[in-house]
Amino acid sequence: MNLPLLIATMGGVGRLNPAPGTWGSLVVLPVALLGPLAAVLLALLVTLIGFYAVREVLRDTPNQDPGWIVVDEAAGMLIALAGLSLGASIWGVLIAFGLFRIFDILKPWPISWADQQKGAFGVMLDDIVAGALAALALILARPFLPGVI
Repeated sequence: MNLPLLIATMGGVGRLNPAPGTWGSLVVLPVALLGPLAAVLLALLVTLIGFYAVREVLRDTPNQDPGWIVVDEAAGMLIALAGLSLGASIWGVLIAFGLFRIFDILKPWPISWADQQKGAFGVMLDDIVAGALAALALILARPFLPGVI
């Protein structure tokens, strides 16, 4: 397996069925234990290498968005985790996961707009936007769920 494919599938996680996107989101959940700053920094790293890997993997078919590419879900989930407070509970992590997956699957605007973009940019962007919206929702919910989120 070449390096871009290894990155795009998050070490082969994208080949798991059913629901490879859910598996790609689950694989980064332990980062929540390290706190929001670690999630932000890792999200930046995964996003940058994800753009590279997706561009390389889709070189011959740039307008595809195969389900086995899950580095985008990992990046988006990390962004969602960045919306949690430092002392978030397991329930907060599960809420972050649920919000991100709901946004990623239903694709409300502006996620739907991002999903229509072409190439590696489009593959990565819809999950980045979904993660950002999930993080925003978590931040806004903190006063209502102290100690949870």
